[in-house]
Amino acid sequence: MSELEPQDWAVDALGALAHETRLAAFRLLVKAGPEGMIAGAIAEHLVVPPSTLSHHLATLERAGLVQSERESRLIHYRTDFAGMRRLLAFLMQDCCQGAPEMCADLLGTITCTPA
Repeated sequence: MSELEPQDWAVDALGALAHETRLAAFRLLVKAGPEGMIAGAIAEHLVVPPSTLSHHLATLERAGLVQSERESRLIHYRTDFAGMRRLLAFLMQDCCQGAPEMCADLLGTITCTPA
């Protein structure tokens, strides 16, 4: 991830998520957790041609939201949770004009269900 100004980086990250396939892939990888998934399984799950998916995953990786690791002939993708936290922190910075209690229950609205 390049060292851009926080707002410039956030625009890039949000732009990367502003596509149906990339958003679906990112959410799938978030759901997969730290173990992530191999590219072929992501493509199969999303019903996207592997070459198309590769382009989308590269965009997410350049934006600092996904990490990849080659394992022999396979590429394993994982959510870059630090990048996700960075984006969420940027969006929530200065929350509620100094009244953080307005956002206090935000995390409570997230439901994590096992796969």
